[in-house]
Amino acid sequence: MRILIVLTYYRPHTSGLTIYAERLAKAFAKRGHTVTVLTSRYDRSLPLEEMDEGVRIVRVPVLLRISKGVIMPTFGMITNRLVLEHDVLQLHLPQFDAAGVALRGRLLRKPTIVTYHCDLRMPPGLLSLTANVAIRFMNTLAALFTHRIVTYTRDYAEHSPYARRYMDKVRVILPPVVLPEVQEEKIEQFSEKVNPEEKHPVIGMAARFATEKGVEVLLNAMKDILEVHPNAMVQFAGPYEDIIGEEQYFKRLEPTIRKYEAAGNWKFLGVLDPAQMVSFYRNIDVLVMSSLNSTEAFGLVQIEAMLNGKPCVTANLPGVRQPVKMHGMGKIFPIGDSSGLAKSVLEVLNSPESYRGNSDEIAQNYLPDRIAQEYEKLFEEISKELNR
Repeated sequence: MRILIVLTYYRPHTSGLTIYAERLAKAFAKRGHTVTVLTSRYDRSLPLEEMDEGVRIVRVPVLLRISKGVIMPTFGMITNRLVLEHDVLQLHLPQFDAAGVALRGRLLRKPTIVTYHCDLRMPPGLLSLTANVAIRFMNTLAALFTHRIVTYTRDYAEHSPYARRYMDKVRVILPPVVLPEVQEEKIEQFSEKVNPEEKHPVIGMAARFATEKGVEVLLNAMKDILEVHPNAMVQFAGPYEDIIGEEQYFKRLEPTIRKYEAAGNWKFLGVLDPAQMVSFYRNIDVLVMSSLNSTEAFGLVQIEAMLNGKPCVTANLPGVRQPVKMHGMGKIFPIGDSSGLAKSVLEVLNSPESYRGNSDEIAQNYLPDRIAQEYEKLFEEISKELNR
């Protein structure tokens, strides 16, 4: 098959959505498909077109940004050409431009699948409100035009104001998760670099520094955690400076963070490559997901942590709670409850053997090749419907 994948941001932009899209695109390519990713050239230093492990990446020039969205005047023209060149379409939502692509798929009778990653919540402000209304309207049109909507879990779909309106189209496919093998020597070197004072226990957080991630929930929990473990350290893996639309959020929390940094209880690690992420997981004691709302739908990092034998303490959000429920490796705490987070972290740290799972068995559920096969089945199912 010739597969066209469309999303606003693609790698090297770092988010759960872009990581998912990259893993799936490369899995399709390894299975012998012709794969093109159509995305924005959100950074002018990026090439307009390149190949990456068998995946062709086409980036559309950006005229201007509106909050986290982008305006791309030539997107329609490029889309017309690429849709005609491909057999099937796979779109990642939220995305303003998805409706037009899905309409082309509908009119040209090309199997079209929307992968719905999360509900959209924009920062406060008139401009963001306007953008929010526009994107929600376009996402609604995309849902009407597409043939199927994929969500990570039924739990999330049933609670999503968006997805639950189209349950007849919803299909559940788990996300692709894979990590490289890393030598023990490299893992030890990583620990010596990021934790030279051998602080313990280490609480991990892997995310973009964004409002919906609930960083303040963990910050507020630190007082209770440090009373029991005064030598504890939070290691934050992911981008944290100059995040588009999140500058004020970081500024608000920065004084508290700097206080914990100075005391040796907080450390920013920045963006880590896949091998470094393995070392990160192997050197923490527990991973925290303190997300606050339905812009978080699952949390791929939870599975990554579990594959490295590490339990998770997770907010009780639809979808997000599913990895812990499915695999039993961790605790679930009430959304936004710092005391509940601290209590859950302490329970996991006090009895880690109670939260161990079979990492090899868990991994089988998330192999990118297996996930790509599930999408292939959906494309074939739609093709048969269209050819009746």
